[in-house]
Amino acid sequence: MTSRITIDKADRIPEPAAAPDPAPARGLRGHPWLTLFAVAIGVMMVALDGTIVAIANPVIQDKLDASFADVQWITNGYFLALAVTLITAGKLGDRFGHRQTFLIGVVGFAAASGAIGLSDSIAFVITFRVFQGLFGALLMPAALGLLRATFPAEKLNMAIGIWGMVIGASTAGGPILGGVLVEHVSWQSVFFINVPVGVIALVLGLFILLDHRAQNAPRSFDVLGILLLSGAMFCLVWALIKAPTWGWGDGLTWAFIAGSVLCFLLFAVWENFVSEPLIPLGLFRSVALSAGVVLMVLMAIAFMGGLFFVTFYLQNVHGMSPIDSGLHLLPLTGMMIVGSPLAGALITKAGPRIPLAGGMALTAIAMYGMSTLEPGTGSGVMSVWFALLGLGLAPVMVGATEVIVGNAPMELSGVAGGLQQAAMQIGGSLGTAVLGAVMASKVDSDLPGNWAAAKLPELPPAQLDQVSEAVQVGVAPVPPGTPAPVAAQITQVAHDTFMSGMGLACLVAAAVAAFAVLVALLTKRGENAEAGAGAAHI
Repeated sequence: MTSRITIDKADRIPEPAAAPDPAPARGLRGHPWLTLFAVAIGVMMVALDGTIVAIANPVIQDKLDASFADVQWITNGYFLALAVTLITAGKLGDRFGHRQTFLIGVVGFAAASGAIGLSDSIAFVITFRVFQGLFGALLMPAALGLLRATFPAEKLNMAIGIWGMVIGASTAGGPILGGVLVEHVSWQSVFFINVPVGVIALVLGLFILLDHRAQNAPRSFDVLGILLLSGAMFCLVWALIKAPTWGWGDGLTWAFIAGSVLCFLLFAVWENFVSEPLIPLGLFRSVALSAGVVLMVLMAIAFMGGLFFVTFYLQNVHGMSPIDSGLHLLPLTGMMIVGSPLAGALITKAGPRIPLAGGMALTAIAMYGMSTLEPGTGSGVMSVWFALLGLGLAPVMVGATEVIVGNAPMELSGVAGGLQQAAMQIGGSLGTAVLGAVMASKVDSDLPGNWAAAKLPELPPAQLDQVSEAVQVGVAPVPPGTPAPVAAQITQVAHDTFMSGMGLACLVAAAVAAFAVLVALLTKRGENAEAGAGAAHI
């Protein structure tokens, strides 16, 4: 079966002499389902770290005396490193083999995690989070490349569905596991747990994974393309991260955005002239693949951006412990775990279009519902919206991956995996930055009026900024020794103002998810061309 993607002469990858097919898998080595199990263990670390840290953030902020901006960098530094390097990392896998890049990624990610656990300053935590992102970038697209090469076309959708379920379950399970570890062990244990998991993934990988090379695998590197794309991604994500501090109207913010656009344009021009481009632009003539990439971005904006504030809402507004806040997110976790395999089966039978559109519609409804939460909202109401969010996200996590990877040719499976993960990480960074800016703007706008309406003592500008920063994470800035009636007023003003900011941020996320419904209608099932070279034991 051939791919429907048309690549023009300028985009076509040369066809050097084909590498010999790998020997048929015997025993453990190269067995498709064992391969899926091995890569799932490694992928679980990266997916888990996307959300497990959210529960630890308030504790890290307190223990390391970090600012709100520092806490955002714990998340954004990780996303920035992933977003900038994922596509290049996917190309490395296509060139040198996905098995090697996967194993290097596993070892590096586990080592960086251990280093974070040993850190005693916020600067070291952020630095090693960046290293986590760099090694995670090697690991994630390599995992998809291994699945694409190992499974035949008729089984690939099922494998990606299970792979997506592992990511969904790990992403959603992060807050619960994080709550248990933070409350009963320490915040450092959130990172130390990756060390034994990494050792298991390494051992399984050494004994099970079989390297596959596509016949048309690249033989050279598009160095200028790598530099231009990395520069474009860096400038874009950096501008989004720094915009809340610099201001959206600041010239520096728009200078980085302009730099990103320029690098993207130069990259697009250059890719038409290089013999082996980093990303053959003919890929994007597949409307379904392009829609899948955009859909991953939009989904991550709504999900990761919203989850960032929910953890502060549960812990700082409701006063829950880390483990209690994790348990309150159990409906989200449970529906993703239950919904992912069901979504995989439905997508295999009916195609991705309707499940993806329906999932984003449910996500939009859930985010709208979360915008109505109040400081006194009960657990039952919260659970309904969290469960609906999990049910909506499940088919998108599974289906968008299949759409992107399945609509790319075999020799570009690593690049396709990098595109899929880069889209998700850029979306997460966009969600945290843009929704964070929405939150900060709303709090700055409402706080002075709410403070004055409660007849609290007027604050000088510098102190008002400090109070605003605390309120942005749901903390009531009550000075020691404050009389109880005044403390209660300050707490009410802080929580009401935080909820107004979170409500507006969730409404923006709901609008993004609603737009994603239209994008989902452009998707279709991939033909999975040339899959299954080594699938001998299914």
